[in-house]
Order: sequence, then C-alpha cells, then structure tokens
Amino acid sequence: MPPSEKYIFNFNSKEELKRWHLYSDSEYGGLSSASLEIKDAGNGSNGVFSGNLSLDVTEGLKINRSGFCGMRSKKFDGFIDLDSYDTLAMKLKGDGRCYISTIYTENWVNSPGQQEDNSWQAFVFVPKDNWYITKASSMLLLLFIPLDRYLPTWRGNVIDAKMEMNPSRVVGMSLSVNAEGGFRSAKTGPGDFKVEIDWIKALRTQ
Repeated sequence: MPPSEKYIFNFNSKEELKRWHLYSDSEYGGLSSASLEIKDAGNGSNGVFSGNLSLDVTEGLKINRSGFCGMRSKKFDGFIDLDSYDTLAMKLKGDGRCYISTIYTENWVNSPGQQEDNSWQAFVFVPKDNWYITKASSMLLLLFIPLDRYLPTWRGNVIDAKMEMNPSRVVGMSLSVNAEGGFRSAKTGPGDFKVEIDWIKALRTQ
C-alpha cells in the first residue's frame, strides 16, 4: 500500500524553481507580468508567485483576453502516478484573490486536432495573509473535493462532456490567476497579486 500522502512539489530551495516556467498575457500583447522566487523565512523557505495583472494591451494589438498570469511545471520525466490518491492539497498564503489549480494529464481523448495535454481545473481561494492548507475547490471557500471533481477544460473553458481524469498519467501542474472571475468574495480586478506556496502534495483521504 502506498503512503497516505505524496509530495509532488516542495518549495524549499532555488533548485525547485527550475521545475517551473512562467506565462502571462504578455506573450500575446498584454501587459501583465509575473515572477517566481524563493523566500527565506526564519522557519524555512517557501515559493512566492507574484506580479501585476493588467487589462491593458500593447497599442495597436487586439487579443481575445488579458489580465492573466500563471506558473506551470515543466513536463515531468515520464508521468506521476496519483492513482492511489484522491485529493490534491496545497499549503498557501494568499492575498484574497481566487487562483486556478490545473492538473495536466496525457491526452487520451484524441479529439480531432487536439494534440495538447488534457487539462483539469479547480478554483483555489485562501483569505489574505494567513497560511492555509487547502484542498482544491471548484465551488466554495475551502470546500474539500477529490481529484475526480476537477473539471475538464479546453484552453481555459470548461468542456461540457462526460470525461474522467486519468490520475495515473499526470504530466504537469500549474497555478494561475485572472483579473476577472472566481468567487464573489474574492478580490478581483487589475493590480498586484501575491501567493506564497510551501508545498503541493497528493493525499489519500479514504
């Protein structure tokens, strides 16, 4: 029997940052920006994903949407098998914004023209300033839901189809933030964002 929990990412060193890359609307003409750093605290280190969300775009360019930034893990060397686990948990210190947790799995749907990995998303919201251990939620504040409640998406939009995640073929993960959308009580709109990340791990709760 596998252990009841499995660390996937532990943001305790600068070496960990090499496993991630940043993206934002700036790749398409937007003006948002992001950074990922390691913060040394008295009781250890943690990651800091921060930046600025802008709804503006470079003059003369038209893009479908702006105001987003994200950090995505580089593809794993092979796959991570989470078939023995039912929940993804993260230890975070938020800023009152709503973030999006994404799990990427090997594309086994084989939709016409779709060569990208399958993506599954859930909202993650933590109140400002305090550390919280949260299990990703797609509906309510700190609502604990299992991996099979992550919603299938295609380029950020929920797919209206009956699909099941293949947790044995996880190829990557990401955490992103949008200027718009999320929970009603969450902070929205352009401006600075900041979330601190201690670790991400899989849990078996049943």
